[in-house]
Amino acid sequence: MRSINLKKNHFRRLSLENLEGRNLMAADFVPGELFIQYDPAVFSGIASVSRAQNARIVERKDVFGNDSLDVVKLSVSKDMDLLKVAQEYAKLPGVISVDPNWITRKFAVSNDPDYSQGSLWGMYSDDSPTQFGGPLTRNVFGSGAEEAWGADITGSNQVVIAVLDSGVDINHEDLRQNIWVNPGEIPGNGKDDDKNGFIDDVNGWDFVNNDNSVFDGSSTHPHGTHVAGTLGAVGGNGIGVAGVAWNVKILPLRTLDFEGVGTVDQAIAAINYLTKLKANQKVNIVAMNNSWGIIDYDARLHAAIVNAANEGILCVAAAGNFGINNDLGLIYPASFSTLEPSPTTAPARYESVISVAALNRFGKLASSSDFDYGSNFGAESVDIAAPGVGIRSTVPGNRYENFSGTSMATPHVTGAVALYAAAKPNASPSTIREAILRSATPTDSLLGKTTTGGRLSIMDAINYTAWPTVLVASAQGLESVNGTAGWINFDVSISDELSESFSVNFATSNGTAIAGSDYRATSGTLTFRPGETTQRVRVELIDDNLAESNENFFIQLSGLSTASARLGGNPGVGTILNDDTPQLIVNDVTGSESAGTFQFTVSLTAVSQSRVTVRVATADGAAKSAKNADYTSLATTTLTFNPGETSKTISVRIRNDKKAEQVERFFVNLSRATGAGILDSQGVGTIIDDDGKVARTSVAGLSLNSMSESDWDDLFDEKIKRRFAWLLLRS
Repeated sequence: MRSINLKKNHFRRLSLENLEGRNLMAADFVPGELFIQYDPAVFSGIASVSRAQNARIVERKDVFGNDSLDVVKLSVSKDMDLLKVAQEYAKLPGVISVDPNWITRKFAVSNDPDYSQGSLWGMYSDDSPTQFGGPLTRNVFGSGAEEAWGADITGSNQVVIAVLDSGVDINHEDLRQNIWVNPGEIPGNGKDDDKNGFIDDVNGWDFVNNDNSVFDGSSTHPHGTHVAGTLGAVGGNGIGVAGVAWNVKILPLRTLDFEGVGTVDQAIAAINYLTKLKANQKVNIVAMNNSWGIIDYDARLHAAIVNAANEGILCVAAAGNFGINNDLGLIYPASFSTLEPSPTTAPARYESVISVAALNRFGKLASSSDFDYGSNFGAESVDIAAPGVGIRSTVPGNRYENFSGTSMATPHVTGAVALYAAAKPNASPSTIREAILRSATPTDSLLGKTTTGGRLSIMDAINYTAWPTVLVASAQGLESVNGTAGWINFDVSISDELSESFSVNFATSNGTAIAGSDYRATSGTLTFRPGETTQRVRVELIDDNLAESNENFFIQLSGLSTASARLGGNPGVGTILNDDTPQLIVNDVTGSESAGTFQFTVSLTAVSQSRVTVRVATADGAAKSAKNADYTSLATTTLTFNPGETSKTISVRIRNDKKAEQVERFFVNLSRATGAGILDSQGVGTIIDDDGKVARTSVAGLSLNSMSESDWDDLFDEKIKRRFAWLLLRS
């Protein structure tokens, strides 16, 4: 477990040093009790501090009976910060130690064979300062779940986690005890006892076949059972594996078929089901595990996740297995934000989504050498990484196998959510999310790859305390301004005011941008006065005449001088916007509605020697893209310009009709370019009505042999068309 090192002068009081060197859990010690060892000659000073701190002396003892060492027991108000009170006593001369009344606990150690034999690296820790398990159970890049078990934090049967997946073998020897049972249903009576619209939903629901069987035997894909085992296989039973949470209730919701494929409708129905279970039947659903994804934004799915967030349900989701930057090409639900509104819902009160990347056992972001294309990443869109390569877990038929992918990383994080909720049952979902992300262990391979720059550390999350945090914000700047070299200003801030002054060091480091060629290396010390919350660091850029992609470098904080605050783990990212880079433009198109197709051209203003990408999507104006409307919308897509290419064509199908209408317009929007800037981000499509002239041999106003996919969507049920793929990539 990582400790937080705090500076203090003249640390000869070892007990207080230990007290300061950790994030204290309320469950670690008796609230409001302190024990002080001191030289009897200084008792008057202790009494004086006690009056100032409103602390009551409960008991005073002569340890050896010769007036050489006394111990006093104090009662401190439970509303007061015990650490700060202890520090006041520690300042007194003659005080030997200050300790809380620590609670002793039994240690839980897994006796599950795959754990003790070294097969569950994702559960291991660095075994420092305490060794857990045997000699084969050490991995510094594991989630540290074993540390929580050693503190007797193994979960609670009052915590429910929904698993949206391919179904779960509810009779598996390592899962059966942890499968949720609906308290409102009488099994097998053919009635909807709890009046939720689902008959005999005793253990969940199958949204693929629309029945109450969450496991269909040999036709059920093993993916969901594997995910469930990592999250919550029974631990300490001497069988197979141990899940992150030994004691939890798993709610299986089958949304993927025997091939591991499902529809958005099925996922939405499952989310709505669990949301109503919590809202109407008060089932304590803390989170849902989503080891699947789609590549297009879906407004209805977004709305369902926002509604779930409003009921206090976290959405833990796989970042994807395509080895791409999700900042540029998004994967959902991992890239949803519940702080943003959907077209039909207002934003939630907090961010509920945790997006998870995969880490290998060597602490590297999973690459194509680990599974197919490797883990997705994103400095702005992927939150944290967890073990996701060579993960051993349950599969149907009382068997166990190794799988790899962000699908396997995700339940490590969901399991951590379950442990936190069990250890701190009154914690809000936003508190749980903050603790897991703020406590992430900084990891070199994740620098600039996730929002935290770190990996899951379960015990650090459970021990996390919301201290004032000193952070550096990411920023960007042009390579040159008015013909001279540009700059980037970084804001360094503390989340809450301090009544004391403090200092913090800063220094730049290379990313794709190189000091001396692209920017000037900068380092120094910032000093904050009492009450001051923000200071600025300016980094000078170096102008050149190269047409190149935007580049980045980092600015890292260190050496915080105060024990009253903490450093944020993620460095600031400085993005240099290259003004020698070619720019993207898109033209406008005007035509009659019977033209059939509008051709938009996306062009580069100059030849690029590197690859350029840009996202393209349509947006309604007066012209609408709904069914039987004016044009066929384009799903968000990415155009790729290879070196030397300067133009691409986008075709938008225009729908003819028989209505006499006004001139109508829609838009083609460019966004999220890489390797180029965007000079003109919007093309305008202007549709001129020609009194509804209809193409010969038509359906929905279009020739049968020229109908687009969206036109066919009008003819067939959307749920048949809108299939999504789960993100399983097996080792």
